Amino acid sequence: MSPEGRHAIVIGGGASGVLLAFQLLKNNPSGLRVTLIEKRPEIGRGLAYHAGNPEHLLNVRVTNMSALPDDPEHFWNWLCARPGGPLCPDPYCFVPRQTYGDYLVDLIAPLRSRDGTQGLTIVRGECVSIRENPSDVAVTLADGTCITGSTAILATGHDAAAPLLAGHAEPWASPTDAGIDTKATVLILGTGLSMVDYVLSLLRYGHQGQIVAMSRRGLLPRAHRRVDPMRFTEREIPFGAEIGPLLRWFRRRIELHVAEGGEWRGAIDAIRPFTQRLWQELPLSSKRRFLEHARAWWDVHRHRTAPEVEARIAEALAIRRLTVIAGKLASIAPNSGGAIVRYRRRGQTETSELEVGAIVDCTGIVRDPAASTNPAVRSLLDQGLARIDPLRIGIDVTPDCAIVNRDGSPSRRLYAVGPLTRAAFWEIIAVPDIRQQCAELAGRLRETVIAS
Repeated sequence: MSPEGRHAIVIGGGASGVLLAFQLLKNNPSGLRVTLIEKRPEIGRGLAYHAGNPEHLLNVRVTNMSALPDDPEHFWNWLCARPGGPLCPDPYCFVPRQTYGDYLVDLIAPLRSRDGTQGLTIVRGECVSIRENPSDVAVTLADGTCITGSTAILATGHDAAAPLLAGHAEPWASPTDAGIDTKATVLILGTGLSMVDYVLSLLRYGHQGQIVAMSRRGLLPRAHRRVDPMRFTEREIPFGAEIGPLLRWFRRRIELHVAEGGEWRGAIDAIRPFTQRLWQELPLSSKRRFLEHARAWWDVHRHRTAPEVEARIAEALAIRRLTVIAGKLASIAPNSGGAIVRYRRRGQTETSELEVGAIVDCTGIVRDPAASTNPAVRSLLDQGLARIDPLRIGIDVTPDCAIVNRDGSPSRRLYAVGPLTRAAFWEIIAVPDIRQQCAELAGRLRETVIAS
């Protein structure tokens, strides 16, 4: 077999890319070679786990953050083995995001190749083009380097939002790096987990001005609690039902659970193993209704904050450092001090006005891939090697993660994992879901290599 026949190219070196590379190379009897391409200086951190504010905590408990689906204690054991101990008393706690980035770095380090003939090769650069040929794939980097292999897997994670205004604050940069005046009024668009992190960053860097967070419904993420587990059996779940009957069934099950002394969090956690199948069997019209009317409610109950973070946000609200508005942005007019923002509060017809010194877009990750600035994604779309799904929230992939081309045919060489595949899987932005997806895809790709 040619070297290209044993060579997988993973595009994106954040959490998704590292988890996939690890699974591909774990117990590697086939001699598979993996090249991991990442434009950032460090592997494994991406946007979520970069070294930043230590007050930015994981929103999933340590016990659920193992990189290995078959070794649920792996992350906790790694924490316990660190100098100084595990940072928290038990596996049901929450640790800084940057600590999880350290974990992913350690996970992948032993797999790095010494001679480039097998194992992991890390290439720093930006993928700008992907070409699928009859016998291989060719990936071109911004500096002109071309890498060929048997398969290419997109693991590029979340696209950063395009700026609303020239010079507006990026949600992933610290307020200091963004040059935000500590006395300015800051408008944060979105009231989810990204907003929570940015508020913590503003407070950490000594911000004294007003912080205003705005979203259509003004919903804030709920917090985790230690609750008694609940169990669903597969046969009681109405798979394939329209969204209305499905939600009524789920609300009723929550009510019964609460009446028996349980807690809604137990029900949300219990349905999680079935959410991907529920999504896949929803009629397309029901998926659209869910995204328009129910997604925000699901997100604030499903994607929760650490209790410590909840306390900080509650304090900021109580002393009116933070104000949350349920409303819709109408216009932004830049001026010398920042911008004049006009918005319409929920349920009102007249508009209100707010003068702000900075705007931060934390509206989330569900965006039309047609507006993607990622050159690797753009390359596939422009060539017709990929297509946007009917809901316009991701690229179209098969249940096996193969990328579907413009004509509806799945590729035999191009795949995708992580948030890019949310149209097919929906619940695919958290490590517990991504690690399983990567393990399953890696198993299929290794079998293909061995069979060849």
